[in-house]
Amino acid sequence: MKDHPDILLVDDDENIRRLVQLYLEKEGFQVRSSARGDDALAAFRRLPPDLMLLDVMLPGLDGLQVLTQVRKSSQIPVIMLTAKDETFDKVVGLGLGADDYVTKPFDPKELVARVKAVLRRTSGAEEEKTDRELSFPGLTISLTRYEVHYEGQKVEMPPKELEVLYFLACHPGQVFTRDQLLEQVWGFDFPGESSRTVDVHIKRVRAKLPGCEKYGWHIETVWGVGYKFETEE
Repeated sequence: MKDHPDILLVDDDENIRRLVQLYLEKEGFQVRSSARGDDALAAFRRLPPDLMLLDVMLPGLDGLQVLTQVRKSSQIPVIMLTAKDETFDKVVGLGLGADDYVTKPFDPKELVARVKAVLRRTSGAEEEKTDRELSFPGLTISLTRYEVHYEGQKVEMPPKELEVLYFLACHPGQVFTRDQLLEQVWGFDFPGESSRTVDVHIKRVRAKLPGCEKYGWHIETVWGVGYKFETEE
């Protein structure tokens, strides 16, 4: 992790921006802020930050629209800020590639701790990157380049879809519960909603790998338990 990571804070509430910026700068972070989604996207494109704190409800573009645009070109960590305590918002945000979420009202100290945890996790992953690539008949998964190729074609996958596929494929034949997958791939607990989150990602991954059974591998549902990457070997 850099000594002074650059944080892009996006929230239309000026009081929240001031408070969060105060706590982050106290911990040594460099903070840029924006009150609008379109302005935040422009700031991201001018100079990508090390991490983005992104409110869901924003003028201009909402947070989910901003996240969608960011994920087209970057895998920077994104923590969503949401005033809505609704499963749908959280599942959609994580499905689009958010790394974590914090529900308002939040303790600024907890938010800073989340920022540090996500940066440690993602910077650690960067440091470990050598040639993390898996190959199966018809399928190549590269966590180094964040690319999946299936039947000779590149498959577009958001980061968490790719990561859950990579994790399962790293452990062929081993069954993981939904909570285990959430902890290993997302790196935090999401009690009560893990079933929905993981199921959505698995469903999307399967849809992008049609007919994979003919190559001797597939993601299998172990009813009442979880999922595994099954191979004929």
